[in-house]
Amino acid sequence: MIAKRIFDVFFSLFGIIIILPLLIIIAVVILFDSKGGVFYKQVRVGRNNTPFNLLKFRSMKIGADKGSLLTIGDQDDRITRFGYFLRKYKLDELPQLFNILKGDMSFVGPRPEVSKYVALYDQVQLRILTVKPGLTDWASIDYINESQMLAKAQNPEAFYIEHIIPLKIAQNLRYIDHNNLWIDLKIILLTIKSILSK
Repeated sequence: MIAKRIFDVFFSLFGIIIILPLLIIIAVVILFDSKGGVFYKQVRVGRNNTPFNLLKFRSMKIGADKGSLLTIGDQDDRITRFGYFLRKYKLDELPQLFNILKGDMSFVGPRPEVSKYVALYDQVQLRILTVKPGLTDWASIDYINESQMLAKAQNPEAFYIEHIIPLKIAQNLRYIDHNNLWIDLKIILLTIKSILSK
């Protein structure tokens, strides 16, 4: 655990410094692209069921989160023009490097969920809250096109709750039982590869 935290602190700080010009450019484009702030904060459930503010670049119109918590397909009209680009290449997730540096998250771990869906977990599934949530995990790779999957569902939220969540949690539990620094590096590299392949 100590080695994982050292890894997280070093590479999150290194990453922030290296990509700072990119972060500034994205922030400026967001401001010119649509009304609203640069960042979007959403309360997610972290380790030991502790809530924290997940940080993202804003990719949706102001007030869009008052509707569905899920993004459905590539034609969700709540997403801004630049937001489509940010989401396609996961650039909206870059501010979470600050979450990692702060200690709310790790580079690799179960993706943090909102309390609405965590409330549906059974006792076995709640085990994923015993570790820090992550920027990426096995499920992030397998479900990189999740929004397109939801777009094909007759009832997207029901499909998410009944099918996607259980499958994601199963993978997260597998990670909890079988993880080390090398596995984390593999997940990070596969995540980058899957994003670039889009």
